[in-house]
Amino acid sequence: MTAEHQRLAVNASKSIPLAKWGPYLSERQWGTVREDYSQDGNAWQYFPFDHAHCRAYKWGEDGIAGISDIFQNLCFSVALWNGKDKILKERLFGLSNGEGNHGEDVKELYYYLDNLPTHYYMEYLYKYPQAEFPYEQLRTENRNRRRDEPEYEILDSGIFDEDKYFDVLVTYAKQSPTEIFIKIEVTNRGKVEADLTVLPTLWFYNRSSNQRMTDNPHISYRTKTSVHAYHERLGDYYFYYQNPNDALFTNNTTNTFKVNGTPNESIFVKDAFHDAIIEGENVAALRKKKTGTKFSPVYKLKLKGGESKTVYCRLSNHMLDNAFVKGFEKIFTTRKQEADEFYAAILPKGMNKEMARIQRQALAGMLWSKQFYHFDVERWLSVGDGINPLHHDRKFGRNHDWQHLKNQDIICMPDKWEYPWYAAWDLAFQCISMAVADPTFAKHQMLLVMREWYMKPDGQLPAYEWNFSDVNPPVHAWAAMQVYNIEKKQTGKGDIVFLKKVFQKLLINFTWWINRKDRSGNNIFEGGFLGLDNIGVFNRSHRLNDNMQLEQADGTSWMGTYALDMMDMALEIAVVDESFEDTATKFFEHFVLIAESLNEHRLWNEEDKFFYDVLCVQGAEPTPLRIKSIVGLTSLFAVSTIDKKKLEKLTDFKKRITWFEQYRLKNKKFWPNEEKGNGEEILLSLVKQDRLKYLLDRLLDEEEFLSPGGIRALSKYHKEHPYSVTVDGQVHTITYDPGDSTSDIFGGNSNWRGPVWMPINYLIIQSIRRYGDFYGDSLQVECPKGSGIQMNLCQVADELTRRVISLFDKDKSGKRRIFGAYNWFYQRPGNEHLVLFYEYFHGDNGLGLGASHQTGWTALVAELISEYGNKEEHHTKPLIKNMDEVPATNALQTDDIYVNQL
Repeated sequence: MTAEHQRLAVNASKSIPLAKWGPYLSERQWGTVREDYSQDGNAWQYFPFDHAHCRAYKWGEDGIAGISDIFQNLCFSVALWNGKDKILKERLFGLSNGEGNHGEDVKELYYYLDNLPTHYYMEYLYKYPQAEFPYEQLRTENRNRRRDEPEYEILDSGIFDEDKYFDVLVTYAKQSPTEIFIKIEVTNRGKVEADLTVLPTLWFYNRSSNQRMTDNPHISYRTKTSVHAYHERLGDYYFYYQNPNDALFTNNTTNTFKVNGTPNESIFVKDAFHDAIIEGENVAALRKKKTGTKFSPVYKLKLKGGESKTVYCRLSNHMLDNAFVKGFEKIFTTRKQEADEFYAAILPKGMNKEMARIQRQALAGMLWSKQFYHFDVERWLSVGDGINPLHHDRKFGRNHDWQHLKNQDIICMPDKWEYPWYAAWDLAFQCISMAVADPTFAKHQMLLVMREWYMKPDGQLPAYEWNFSDVNPPVHAWAAMQVYNIEKKQTGKGDIVFLKKVFQKLLINFTWWINRKDRSGNNIFEGGFLGLDNIGVFNRSHRLNDNMQLEQADGTSWMGTYALDMMDMALEIAVVDESFEDTATKFFEHFVLIAESLNEHRLWNEEDKFFYDVLCVQGAEPTPLRIKSIVGLTSLFAVSTIDKKKLEKLTDFKKRITWFEQYRLKNKKFWPNEEKGNGEEILLSLVKQDRLKYLLDRLLDEEEFLSPGGIRALSKYHKEHPYSVTVDGQVHTITYDPGDSTSDIFGGNSNWRGPVWMPINYLIIQSIRRYGDFYGDSLQVECPKGSGIQMNLCQVADELTRRVISLFDKDKSGKRRIFGAYNWFYQRPGNEHLVLFYEYFHGDNGLGLGASHQTGWTALVAELISEYGNKEEHHTKPLIKNMDEVPATNALQTDDIYVNQL
């Protein structure tokens, strides 16, 4: 048991397995639905970035490298000023959806370097330019670019070209759950002396409009190096800091004059520090004030080229006479060593350093993604924000049918800047990554989104705050089994109680799917966009005319997968609790009927040997939408095996499925299983072996789905063969689009028409490996197609795993494919170990695209690395050769994987 494992054991005994303090501060609160009180629902315009420094939030707080307590009563983060910017750097800047040529996007350089599940040790690196931050340049350049042009990034601005910037490394080390040391180390990466003002800032979340309190919170002067913070819910805390150049107080309240022209009641407003530091306004008053809800000591640093200086702070619930005793700095070394020991214990032994470093940063990013999320939809609809009058129509506005939803929890975010709100299917994938480091918290998150203050009374799970009623793929049963098996592998014991809790809630959700998304009652399902944004030739979430219906191959496949996963869960439970045996039978029969509909209806196209969506128009022949995309590959996900030994223990289940098989075969009905030659296992899958081969033939074709970095979301076939369909007189066209989105469907900030997506690749790899475990060498395919190399399906899964991991790995020249043209920056000393985990990846060259800190589901690479690292023969084998030396054929060799040149 490492020190961190011992702390996790203590957390596991709590009703909520969380540390009291953690990285729970958002990186963007502005531009969210929660802060939108407009009449037209334009959240980006109603609360823009330009208001964030002077306007108090109602539903949360944000900052750089920030922390808060579990209910975000008290917050801490770092503010900076380079002597040139017009505002303090208190939060990360990015473009709103309307400002970017591909939607919203953060335009900063920051990195999650390290973290522990209990947050006893955390590292966060921010890179702050010494020249004036190019706010308007970034806006203007991106506004002027077309959708078919790449985004203009901050590295394109030239502001980092000569290393004229500061590295701001913020490190947290806890002495106890309520004792936190903070180290702010600033390094001048340039050659010329430069000034930097550092403001370690402590403040209270302004809950005045959402929560009545008997005693208002306050921060009060105590000594020249400490203040006292009190909150009736949190109690007493003390903030200690080294001798500053100044110390300022204000309040976390809106500067109404700047927001809407209304005179302020006081000068002590949210942005008072900005005016004091930059303009020199009201400095004496802020210095003289001895109490408020926002406080900061001020450090004015002058750093020579290459020089580093450090500021130390300490947050504690104890009153101390000497907060920085001799040798206090050792706490950072101790906690760092404990972090090393923890990761050494959970990572595969013998893995090369680069792989271990990538996995550790992926997991660190996953842990940094925890955020306090506060949203009471009923109150949000019925109470105004004090800025604009409450409009009558608001009660019928966005999410008005989700008024039961009252969230005030720590939840993993997909990306704390681009997506600072939970998403149901993202969270399911996140829990798999989280289970590697903290299975107890992963289980807590799985169950949390199914609780009654999340799940709708009819059983629907909330999608995300922009539209809780959108429909995401039903992956929670599958994810729960993944989390269960990861923990079982770690501890040797499976948590059956967890499975029972999940199963009970998903019974309700499964029923919702059956009742709401199978319009004709024929086990052919709809569902809309199903999390795949622009994957369709038209927006699949838009309601078609009453005389039209879209039969979705992926909706049906997802439901087949759902039924099979529920059966697997019920069987696992039934081994120890026979009362679940008949529900296993129920889901088995559901699966058989869905499999029959998928295969025997009209979703399989015999000419193309592929599954397609089918558009049905009253009075006309059904039209298959002949788009070769992952819509047609989702059928691969439904695969399971039943061990005959387990089957012998479940006599009722065995009796029922035996009768059901005999009945269907006798009546020449579809039957989806296949027995292994030795009779020890039964395979259940949506696709039989002949169709599996057809699908794999396309999947492993580099001219279709197979890219150097994994499986594309849309076949490259459509580059030369766009597909068009006319609906209601309007022509819709889809073509292979391997980079950023060129359409505006769902905001245009993500693209499923060609790039590589981690969650889909993870599902494909896991599914193919399961087929491979069953078939062994009896089923081999050519991989890649045209190479002449035959592989069994376990080897295919290994090949796909290596390709995905290679996106993050360095070649011999030190380049990573995720960074593309920006490798010049990441090859510089001090930057060579930095990794970003993008939302998706270019379908041809692997460049990272979309959200840059999507350690939500892209952290799945951590689990892939674990699987890869556990194979001893891979420990020292390089993933890729020098990109500049790779032949364009991308053919697989016996010892190495070659990738296309960038």
